[in-house]
Amino acid sequence: MVLGVSPDTVQAQKKFAEKFDLPFTLIADADKTICNAYGVIQEKNMYGKKVMGVARTTFIIGPDGKIKHIFEKVKPEGHAEEALSWLKEAQKGAA
Repeated sequence: MVLGVSPDTVQAQKKFAEKFDLPFTLIADADKTICNAYGVIQEKNMYGKKVMGVARTTFIIGPDGKIKHIFEKVKPEGHAEEALSWLKEAQKGAA
């Protein structure tokens, strides 16, 4: 199952999901509860100014609810393939 989480409102996420025809669920985390729990609110450099924001991160969570792998500083381009490759290799190791 693929879930996306961002500190946007439900309305903003709905518009984004429709615009890009996303095939997965987006979770609105406007109060940043989930982002804080996963430690992805970090200091970032935005046009030379330090700001707190969400560091784009992917967590692979196993059926047991435990984090199996973390991809940090994710770039959207090519990341789906990177994550899928990791999952395929992990599946081979589990066989």
